[in-house]
Amino acid sequence: MIRSEIYANRSVEEDILEEILTRIPHAQYSIIEDVKGAGKSGVREGTAVWPELNILYILFSDAKEARYIADAVQTVKAAFPKEGIKLFQYEVKMFTEDQ
Repeated sequence: MIRSEIYANRSVEEDILEEILTRIPHAQYSIIEDVKGAGKSGVREGTAVWPELNILYILFSDAKEARYIADAVQTVKAAFPKEGIKLFQYEVKMFTEDQ
């Protein structure tokens, strides 16, 4: 199972979701809003000094869908190159009660 984390400026929130759902109509995801932090694209704190905030998408998928997610993110990054969109993907294992 692959965990995909997409960090992006809130201004592209709908663009990212649209691109993912175009490729994976049944995608299941979590959204964490008002993500604060600092990275190569600048500070995001939601204050008067640093007014912008990020959003975080978390998706779990198989390897094939993870490639679709990466393609969706690349499409949005190409359209909005200055929005600091970042994708991290890594393999994870889900633990269940019967393990």
